Amino acid sequence: MNASENGREAGAPRLLILGGTNEARDLAARLAAHGGFAVSLSLAGRTRNPLPVEAPTRSGGFGGVDGLEAHLKTERIDAVIDATHPFAATMSHNAAEAARRAGVPLLALLRPAWQRQPGDVWREAADIPEAVEKLGSAPRRVLVALGRNEVRALEAAPQHAYLVRSIDPVLPPLALPQARYIEARGPFAEADEYALLTAHRIDALLSKNSGGEATYGKIKAARALGIEVIMVARPARPEVETVDNVDGVLEWLERLPHHSSPARRGV
Repeated sequence: MNASENGREAGAPRLLILGGTNEARDLAARLAAHGGFAVSLSLAGRTRNPLPVEAPTRSGGFGGVDGLEAHLKTERIDAVIDATHPFAATMSHNAAEAARRAGVPLLALLRPAWQRQPGDVWREAADIPEAVEKLGSAPRRVLVALGRNEVRALEAAPQHAYLVRSIDPVLPPLALPQARYIEARGPFAEADEYALLTAHRIDALLSKNSGGEATYGKIKAARALGIEVIMVARPARPEVETVDNVDGVLEWLERLPHHSSPARRGV
């Protein structure tokens, strides 16, 4: 679907949101409610049944930097918001380069990372293979909160008993002697996470530092139970202008020269 199909006014500036996060959905909803932009949202297509979004949506990759640059030019996109997941570093780098080539303003919407709090028992890892290695050689009971496309790394440490949680099923199942699976989509309340960790006698949590409140319950529950968290650090992202909330995006959009201010429309 073309970006122009969501424009409420002729000649409305065309905005491409690179999504897949709660923040992207919130931004699309805010803009759809008040008009002023022809908004389109792009999803990576990794989740089989993504939550509905109030904007024309496309799913799947662009074909690297060249493909995204071509899309920006063909669709005459006026601005790009990179609201992808904090770990979608390749897409963020592609977006920065494609926007630069096309001469299109780009802003990153990036939620803050979680910070270690008193009582947290964290060991930090640079990537997922290192995190799996840091589980150690002795058998442990591990709650795994990674994407289903990332859990193959667990097969390097078959001595542990894994409880793997993902939105979509892990197919084929992991080549592990002790692996159980939970299909669930956040948000996850702290009390529910506490009950899960206790019921399965979890003694280690493997997590990416995704940030945000939707999945922070497991971190709070692990803190309360004194459970060690192997925390995977965020990958390096391009050096672009960045805000950490939707209001910051709206303020940035107001400053674009082609924009009729959404603040005057009540955003």
